[in-house]
Amino acid sequence: MERRKFLQQSTLAGLSSLAFGSAVANTVAKEDEKPAAANTFNLNYAPHDGMFTNTVGKDFLDQIKYMHEQGFRAIEDNGMMGRDVALQEKIGNLLAKLNMTMGVFVIDAGDNWKTSLTTGKAEFLDRFLAECKKAVEVAKRVNAKWMTVVPGYFERRLPIGIQTGHVIDALRRGSEILEKHNLTMVLEPLSDNPDLFLRTSDQTFEICRAVNSPSCKILFDIYHMQRNEGHIIEHMNWAWEEIAYIQIGDNPGRKEPTTGEINYKNVFKHIYNKGFKGVCGMEHGISLPGKEGEARLVQAYREVDNFLSK
Repeated sequence: MERRKFLQQSTLAGLSSLAFGSAVANTVAKEDEKPAAANTFNLNYAPHDGMFTNTVGKDFLDQIKYMHEQGFRAIEDNGMMGRDVALQEKIGNLLAKLNMTMGVFVIDAGDNWKTSLTTGKAEFLDRFLAECKKAVEVAKRVNAKWMTVVPGYFERRLPIGIQTGHVIDALRRGSEILEKHNLTMVLEPLSDNPDLFLRTSDQTFEICRAVNSPSCKILFDIYHMQRNEGHIIEHMNWAWEEIAYIQIGDNPGRKEPTTGEINYKNVFKHIYNKGFKGVCGMEHGISLPGKEGEARLVQAYREVDNFLSK
């Protein structure tokens, strides 16, 4: 081969290699430049309706799509039982398409915020059981597994042990309904006011053990338990065998993690290390208004979810 032709071909080959290498480098760079929000999280955090209305509007379906874009792979919706059937079906279909998990909705017989199951009265029990049966149908439409249950207020004319017995009896009856469909009620101890019967994780643990059903477990809301008992990790460890669902909220203020006193990075690392594969519901408000607050919400979860870095 003539020297000049050899040099020309060598030069062209070199340029082709450089171009190919540059294209590969650009492709890798673009992949590396994907925003962090496109990635999923270490734990399965679940936003709820209304968290991204300033960014994408009030349509819950649009919000779910946006949640997925931000890396969330679950939702929760306390008021799901109150939505019309057509919307429930649309939500269920969208979650299936996006491979997202449906978190809790509330079994609310209308008595959650007054004296109810503690009384042992048939009127409250019958209404509760009827709602459990309705919840089964809702769960089928949205592919849900967990339903929140709150027993109601103290019945202060009865000894605490009698009230507890009434609650256990009612929850056993409800569990019989849910067990047939592999569904789980999760009992939520609350801190909203001193009249609520169910207040601590150890009390809820005791009731779950007495009900003795895979369909009756604990919803451990970190915000409420920080207010009522503190020592979050220790109490979580004690009740762990009965905990099926976790909810989030910083204290004081019940806003997103990083806004209060709870070290959520440590708490989440602990939950992760214990092998928790369930849903962590974002049961809280947002500290800042508008789109800025919604962007900050996602960033806060990125920060506290970064617990595996060295």
